[in-house]
Amino acid sequence: MPNGSDELLSGSVLSSPNSNMSGMVVTANGNDSKKFKGEDKMDGAPSRVLHIRKLPGEVTETEVIALGLPFGKVTNILMLKGKNQAFLELATEEAAITMVNYYSAVTPHLRNQPIYIQYSNHKELKTDNTLNQRAQAVLQAVTAVQTANTPLSGTTVSESAVTPAQSPVLRIIIDNMYYPVTLDVLHQIFSKFGAVLKIITFTKNNQFQALLQYGDPVNAQQAKLALDGQNIYNACCTLRIDFSKLVNLNVKYNNDKSRDYTRPDLPSGDGQPALDPAIAAAFAKETSLLGLPVAAVPGALSPLAIPNAAAAAAAAAAGRVGMPGVSAGGNTVLLVSNLNEEMVTPQSLFTLFGVYGDVQRVKILYNKKDSALIQMADGNQSQLAMNHLNGQKMYGKIIRVTLSKHQTVQLPREGLDDQGLTKDFGNSPLHRFKKPGSKNFQNIFPPSATLHLSNIPPSVAEEDLRTLFANTGGTVKAFKFFQRDHKMALLQMATVEEAIQALIDLHNYNLGENHHLRVSFSKSTI
Repeated sequence: MPNGSDELLSGSVLSSPNSNMSGMVVTANGNDSKKFKGEDKMDGAPSRVLHIRKLPGEVTETEVIALGLPFGKVTNILMLKGKNQAFLELATEEAAITMVNYYSAVTPHLRNQPIYIQYSNHKELKTDNTLNQRAQAVLQAVTAVQTANTPLSGTTVSESAVTPAQSPVLRIIIDNMYYPVTLDVLHQIFSKFGAVLKIITFTKNNQFQALLQYGDPVNAQQAKLALDGQNIYNACCTLRIDFSKLVNLNVKYNNDKSRDYTRPDLPSGDGQPALDPAIAAAFAKETSLLGLPVAAVPGALSPLAIPNAAAAAAAAAAGRVGMPGVSAGGNTVLLVSNLNEEMVTPQSLFTLFGVYGDVQRVKILYNKKDSALIQMADGNQSQLAMNHLNGQKMYGKIIRVTLSKHQTVQLPREGLDDQGLTKDFGNSPLHRFKKPGSKNFQNIFPPSATLHLSNIPPSVAEEDLRTLFANTGGTVKAFKFFQRDHKMALLQMATVEEAIQALIDLHNYNLGENHHLRVSFSKSTI
């Protein structure tokens, strides 16, 4: 690697064992016009300081830090805004090597622009904190997250612990899933331990689960040792990993639920966006060139808007790493289709979608009343609602939920009567997630036949609640008050569809004594 690549650090001090520059301020010489070739990325001696080039002009510190987060702790950053460059220091050289190796196989993109990462000539980054306050603030926020939650990488695995007798297929269960975890997030995390060949995701016992197949059982063993019990995001989305009894997965479709990285030609299945043929061809070529599968699926995951700068950086890393064409900042508007137009109202959509986020506006389309636009408070909530409600039955019809191309839901013009098809819920007192850190964030589960009831007044008995729920048109199969707290109960309907109907009809139902019933889906069974 040419030495000149690092001579651009204005206003910072670098210490390097290879030079007598420690303690010396290096000033910019403007010499960044040399053409950078992709293969230069791997040149030069490894260093925990990485030099990142060709950054988009408006890129933020958080986005650059997010590039390094999946690989370990980021300990320092220096942005050279005028030069479209940055220096990123990781806690260990091992983490930096993993990062450079990963990005040499999958070109990283920020804001849809390819960027280039190489080892720096310098072994440590010392920055003038007064000049670099903003970057340091972002770093502190990220560090707070990482110390609260051991980073995923950097776990060393002793060779003696690896026994090759196990299956190459892992069964993964995700506990405390407050934020959506997608197939691409899993691929990205598990790829650090070897080539991931196939992934199948599904919901079982109201829990998100996955089967993931490596090319070699040793990789599966290493991933299990390193990742079992780790959190994907701060204090949530805990990985529980076991070996599967299966030794080979049979994947029929490449879509957001399952993927075979060795067969990009597979169909996408019912109602799923297929891979663009040109991308599939490029993907196949890339796979054969590299000898390892690389996810090249466009638009698979937009970074999740987690309400906390540091967790947002972690989520951004999960969403942004090496996925060309992924747009930043998740869309907040959903398009819901195949609705029962005789029955559906803005209020019923507000109540159901309100289980997964704070619905701001609902518009049932005037010319197509089996479709509606729903605006959530942020992209994370719209992703959650889409993941959990797409394919569920509402008023007897299987609804389809996708991200809309609209950025907002327009309200009708003043004085225009749209027959009550558009409703603004921006100031609704019924939002479940208004308070940051609310317990409701911890109780987000997929639709289930068992409902969790709360805010029950002392005067209301089991029989009253059984009758109330039977009146929604379903069958109450079981009921149980919480032992320690009779304000709460579990109630089981015959089917998930009946439970959805009961939740729509009875969430916020006035039980008297100024108690409004709260209804949500439960992960428990009675």
